Amino acid sequence: MAYNKKYALIGSSFFLLLFLTVALTTIGSVRITLPDVWQTFFHAENQVAHTIVQIIRFPRNLMAVLVGANLAVSGTLLQSVMKNPLADPGITGISTGASVVAIFIILVSPSLTRFLPLFAFLGSALACALVFSLAWKKGLQPLRVILAGIAVNTIFGGFISLLSLLYSDRIQSTLFWLNGSLASATWSQVQLLSIYSLVGLVASLFLIRPANVLRLGDEAAQNLGINLSRTRLLISIVSVFLAGITTAHVGIVGFVGLVVPHGGRLILGSDHRFLIPFSMVLGGLVLLVADTLGRTIGGSIEIPVGIITSLMGGPFFLYLLRKKG
Repeated sequence: MAYNKKYALIGSSFFLLLFLTVALTTIGSVRITLPDVWQTFFHAENQVAHTIVQIIRFPRNLMAVLVGANLAVSGTLLQSVMKNPLADPGITGISTGASVVAIFIILVSPSLTRFLPLFAFLGSALACALVFSLAWKKGLQPLRVILAGIAVNTIFGGFISLLSLLYSDRIQSTLFWLNGSLASATWSQVQLLSIYSLVGLVASLFLIRPANVLRLGDEAAQNLGINLSRTRLLISIVSVFLAGITTAHVGIVGFVGLVVPHGGRLILGSDHRFLIPFSMVLGGLVLLVADTLGRTIGGSIEIPVGIITSLMGGPFFLYLLRKKG
């Protein structure tokens, strides 16, 4: 595909994302027409529509776009480091690290729940630091990161199971967080996450050239003067930051960091000049649609977006495994 066509596709996808972010606020238990949605941005004549759109659905849609973009770019960066299209941000311990801390606070010390995003992020950062420290041996090797990630995730998974057993009478309160949910999205959360997202996503754009150099192989990258360990660590830090801060805000949302980058490569190829911006847009689209499905297909029962992405991403992951095999 020619460069101008790739840019045109990214641009048209971006405008589609903008349109759907507004248009999908019409869908829900209370149907609202698109003209009424537009009026809520300029007038507050219909208070019911204004409350539903501006207080509930629109910030939730914006949160879905941010979460999808962050996780997709995080996966794209991590896959460039691991040189493996099946790599997922979860292998760095982000999800399980955040989960252990979040579940401990919810079950053992609920008075600290208001600080949950902060503690969950610290948990994900510490877990990732543990994975990288275990994997570091004369540099950061992708295979050692994967193996260390599996080990740390297994250990933390045991802690989660233990807490679930000891506090089985309270475990219901953690289910929405463990399955990833945007139901409680507010404007303050959107504003806070947007600041972190801006930092991480802009940083990812400065990593396009290093990510492309890593595609050439270790020997070629070293011949171009690239410090492999430092470059891998820098890209990994940005990837972990994006996934960690996102998980800390909305819980565990799986498969977006795996499926979206691979889909982007199928459409635009592996050049990160196009893949990273397209992953931002495509990730936002995927999670926006998934969250809309989650809050509508179950009728009065809302399905957390993490369950929807797992149902969508699981079969695709199996397809990738079979294709690579």
